[in-house]
Amino acid sequence: MGAEFDRPAGGQGRLSQWLRGRRPQAAVAAAASARETQLLAAAGAGLPLAPAAYPSGYRCSCDRVGCPTPARHPVSFAWQTQSTTDAAQVERWAKHQPQANFITATGMVHDVLDVPVEAGRSALERLLQAGVEVGPVAEASAPDAHGRMLFFTLTRGTPADEDEWWPCELDCHPETMDEHPGLRWHCRGSYVLVPPAQLPDGQRVSWVRGPEHPLPEPLTLLETLTDACARFVGNSEPVAAWPPRG
Repeated sequence: MGAEFDRPAGGQGRLSQWLRGRRPQAAVAAAASARETQLLAAAGAGLPLAPAAYPSGYRCSCDRVGCPTPARHPVSFAWQTQSTTDAAQVERWAKHQPQANFITATGMVHDVLDVPVEAGRSALERLLQAGVEVGPVAEASAPDAHGRMLFFTLTRGTPADEDEWWPCELDCHPETMDEHPGLRWHCRGSYVLVPPAQLPDGQRVSWVRGPEHPLPEPLTLLETLTDACARFVGNSEPVAAWPPRG
């Protein structure tokens, strides 16, 4: 009689083991599909993408010792020319580099206004209540960390005189840094992570408002964002430049 009861128990154990083995595979496949869908949606909205580094334990997947921006930087030094909206290329990258984060190059089609997450949430609420057209918005944050909120806007455009362009690291300084504390304006020569992305400190980059929203003019958001930054910047921890300044 004991043997008769042992058979179903053993069979049930093997079934449970099989199910446990199948569930992670299904979850991985679902996550990969969702990641690919989000990346293709971003490319379809006109955001030029390129592969980026990803977390490797608590470090960056790149070979650089003491990487200053772990899992936040492009893989290739040619990321500006490599960045593309071509769906076939983005799909190939997503399939062949399943762990990679992706960056979107700014200053080509879009700029990004990058603010402390507390200021960004406050500003977003005010903008929506005022009926202002807000475009895509992403958030990089974790429960125990100070994060950033990224407001995607139209780019300021390519000037007729190439010498008029400022590199991104000069966009908010020296003369405008005091006017816009805590804000970083990513334009030509810069990039930001595009969702979905993961960082070694547990932060995730995800959409608050997806790329299906039209890109607004940056000046329609700037006053509200800078006002929110002025109120919240004193409570925010310093954030390293992204990308790092040379």
